Amino acid sequence: MEGFGWILTIILGGIAGWIAEQIMKSEHGLLMNIILGIVGALVGNGLFRLILGGTAGGMIGQLVVAVIGACILIWLGRLIRSKS
Repeated sequence: MEGFGWILTIILGGIAGWIAEQIMKSEHGLLMNIILGIVGALVGNGLFRLILGGTAGGMIGQLVVAVIGACILIWLGRLIRSKS
């Protein structure tokens, strides 16, 4: 979430984490949703740059990228937990 201030990053991270939580049908708290959203944005932006050579711009674009990244993180977490 480049170019956003800390407060907006936390808010968008929480929203993205919550949306990903609903999509993946998982239960997390507010703090974990914020973390998932922010880290998901980093993962999503990295993947978009790797695959497409760029990333989505603007608040809505970054929210979509963060949700995709957070869903990937939730999926990876489930994959790791199922193997243990």
